[in-house]
Amino acid sequence: MKSKYVILASALLISVATFAQKDQIKSAEKALKSGDAQGAITILKDAENMVANAKDVEQAQFYFVKGNAYLDLANKKVEESKNLSAAAESYKKLIEVEKTSGKQKYSTQAAASITEIKGKLINSAIADTQSNKSIEGAKKLYDAYLLDKNDTINLYYAASTAVNAQDFDAALPMYEELKKLNYSGKGTLYTAVNKASGNDDSFANAKERDLAVKLGTHEKPKTEAIPSKRGEIYKNLALILVQKGRTEDAKKAVADARKTNPDDTSLILTEANLYLETKDFEMYKKLVGEALQKEPNNADLVFNLGVLSANAKNNADAEKYYLKAIEINPNYTNAYLNLAALKLEAEKPIIDEMNKLGTSAKDMKRYDVLKAQREGVFKGVIPYLKKANELDPKNDDVAKTLLGVYKALEMTAEAKALKATMNQ
Repeated sequence: MKSKYVILASALLISVATFAQKDQIKSAEKALKSGDAQGAITILKDAENMVANAKDVEQAQFYFVKGNAYLDLANKKVEESKNLSAAAESYKKLIEVEKTSGKQKYSTQAAASITEIKGKLINSAIADTQSNKSIEGAKKLYDAYLLDKNDTINLYYAASTAVNAQDFDAALPMYEELKKLNYSGKGTLYTAVNKASGNDDSFANAKERDLAVKLGTHEKPKTEAIPSKRGEIYKNLALILVQKGRTEDAKKAVADARKTNPDDTSLILTEANLYLETKDFEMYKKLVGEALQKEPNNADLVFNLGVLSANAKNNADAEKYYLKAIEINPNYTNAYLNLAALKLEAEKPIIDEMNKLGTSAKDMKRYDVLKAQREGVFKGVIPYLKKANELDPKNDDVAKTLLGVYKALEMTAEAKALKATMNQ
């Protein structure tokens, strides 16, 4: 008989707890409606331990109110990133509960809120990177990826942002996850100019873009190929592993990537760069030759080989590749810029020697020789800088460099004409 009383008492305790929890959820809702989101969270925390034993409908309501409270705080800029993540976590639990129970009351609203949170995280991350807060920005982009793992580009941007912040410990697992997913980012970009804003708008496909053009809201449709990002991903992964003393792991990662993606020539460059970093110049040259055999007329590939050669201080090969890139694509702006930069490197040792000279007749004679050599360097870069300026007139650095060359050579008329275009 006593055991029956014990069972009855237990049932009574559960019932009382359930009623108490309902009251707490209602109190939290009331606090939230009155603008006290922090108070609502405090109330719900007291009910946290009992929520697992509640009915499905009450669990869903609990997580819905909790998510709304955290989102309200985030919208008020109170620990925005932390509260956005907490809100999303609550909404995800809500959706899971309702999916299991088969009764959906809040899931649609929760899903919409998760989409809103994802957008807020991305926009906040962009603002962070613009304010030189890339560590914070990388975390928010990663949180956005965790909300929607189908949108893998956010994982890629999170890893890239972490690298820009020199936060290699955070970047490494992100790149390893991209490697596991065999992410490439390759695709097609469909854009058209918005007549109202003047900005380029992106579209999911050509059909949607062409419809916008037909309706008259957009103009100047453009289709661009988005190149594979695998080379960059594996390059950064390998460089981080090398920095951590895991050189063999780096080599294996790139080798595995090449086996999986045999037609991705960017990976050959990544492997070449890795052997360059480890000063295995023979292997580096072998891979460079392999890359050229695969795509001898790929201007981007040839240009990148020029960059790798320049990094290896092999200026003769670098110049050869830059000139080849220009031969393939006469409008390759960066090839002209890098050629000019390569040529201008010859100025430094000339200046260093000029500064050491005295005022003796012998030194003055040597000074004149060096001055002529310096002028020769400047004259040699003018064609490349002029072409780069013509192709990219809005690039202030190019214009300023060209202006400096004109002034050094006392080309007054040319300097005056260029300056007039810069002031427009």
